[in-house]
Amino acid sequence: MEERNTLSARSAVLSALLGCHPPRLPARQLVRIGALFGIAEGTVRVALSRMVAAGDLVQDDGFYTLSRRLVERQARQDESRDPHTRPWDGTWEVAVVTAERRAPADRAALRHAMIALRLGELREGTWMRPANLVRAWPEVVTAQCTLIDGRPHGDPTPLLWDLDGWAAEARRLERALERAEADGLAEGFLVSAAVLRHLLADPLLPPELLPEGWPGAELRARYDAFDARYREVLLRHLAG
Repeated sequence: MEERNTLSARSAVLSALLGCHPPRLPARQLVRIGALFGIAEGTVRVALSRMVAAGDLVQDDGFYTLSRRLVERQARQDESRDPHTRPWDGTWEVAVVTAERRAPADRAALRHAMIALRLGELREGTWMRPANLVRAWPEVVTAQCTLIDGRPHGDPTPLLWDLDGWAAEARRLERALERAEADGLAEGFLVSAAVLRHLLADPLLPPELLPEGWPGAELRARYDAFDARYREVLLRHLAG
């Protein structure tokens, strides 16, 4: 995969820690992960220092841990692997921006939150999704939006998400998982990170709105089986 030649030290460190529970590794193991991609030890250590300075990592006695913000990202990643859903009764959640004179930072924070909450943008300032997920609304949303429960006329799903595109990439990743174990630690690391990123983009729609043959559950099952085997091999390598 081309990603092997473009993976940065920062990306390697983040992917490694996001995949660990708890998200804490010693510097020497992060250096060994960088070495899988030809990243020099000095480059990894410089990246670690910069990530601590930027507030991405916390350093303590030679160990590096994700900051609170990135621990929240890990929680969303974990949720994407085992989502908390409820039966759908046909209701949609609608969030309409009603706050006035919003700062650019507030606009960006809201967009980030909406994507994390798996809402789709129907038009600028109007976000919606089926009400089948179990989670709370963060303050960044409630401070800027009016929340409405409703039932649209017709199915707006095709306007909100590219389901065909997501499904095609999911099937490609399923094939990549099948090859990854034979292709070595570096390839497995890259495929694992790619699957987790893709699961974060799954809108987690109720079955009633999914196209036939939707590969979401199959990708999760295949990834869970792969991850259990891959983590054992990776941990043995890091301990060596």
